[in-house]
Amino acid sequence: MKKLLLGVVFSALMSSSALAAKIGVSMALFDDNFLTVLRNGMIEQAKGMEGVELQVEDAQNDVAKQLDQIKNFVASGVDAIIVNPVDTSATQAMSDAAAAAKVPLVYVNREPVNVDTLPDNQAFVASNEVESGTLETQEVCRLFKEAGKTEANVYVIMGELSNQAAVQRTKDIDDVIATPECSFIKIIDKQTSNWKREEAQNLMTNWLSTGTPFDGVIANNDESAIGAIQAMKAANVDMKSVVVGGVDATQDALSAMQAGDLDVTVFQDAAGQGAGALDAALKLSKGEAVEQKVYIPFQLVTPANIDKFLQKN
Repeated sequence: MKKLLLGVVFSALMSSSALAAKIGVSMALFDDNFLTVLRNGMIEQAKGMEGVELQVEDAQNDVAKQLDQIKNFVASGVDAIIVNPVDTSATQAMSDAAAAAKVPLVYVNREPVNVDTLPDNQAFVASNEVESGTLETQEVCRLFKEAGKTEANVYVIMGELSNQAAVQRTKDIDDVIATPECSFIKIIDKQTSNWKREEAQNLMTNWLSTGTPFDGVIANNDESAIGAIQAMKAANVDMKSVVVGGVDATQDALSAMQAGDLDVTVFQDAAGQGAGALDAALKLSKGEAVEQKVYIPFQLVTPANIDKFLQKN
């Protein structure tokens, strides 16, 4: 089942001591701007709840380490587990470990490969990635049209190829470009930066060294878009001559947009996802039923509406 979550209300939870629970949280990586907002959102939410304790661990982008963390949570007697997966194709073993111990588990932000076969006491909270790359690329297309372009060449920077979000966002880009309205856009090349700013900067530097004319960069996330922007500015590219898009609406991305360097991003509600995951974990720990797919909507961010998002991620 799918549920569109437009707002998460926790006042009843926060006033009840009957929900005393210990929740184990395994994050894919602490050193990530977006995931830091998500993690901090969960921590702050838990602080306002009587009797709710979070044990938060950094998997350091290591699948084996993350599986060990889940097993350790089980052994320590947690009431529920929240997982932000390192590798979304490796989640079956995590689900199996939690299910064998009858400990509820909630995946957050990154869609597990086994999302359609989760046990009744497991769930997934995130945003629907079909929206993210679609909103981004449609706006890039609109900006090209607004500039009067009948042909546009772009580079695509992908996230980690093992990550469902990167795969889906890249598919979104391809799907939008395949429509009659945006078929004038051509992809010159697409490569991964593994979500990282530095890798995207190096990738863009290499592309620039070829001298190939281009009109824009469509990135799977803001960190990659910012890396590309840094490379272009270092090469004295006129940022007004190119369209650059990202996803997440991080604070650094919004600053880049205010500076006139980033043209479009897509707000992914990190705090909302974290709060939704904590809510689901607490309910499952009490034996309550929850929707197994809870989606927090993506929202398009442009210079025209940026003020609405400056204080969010």
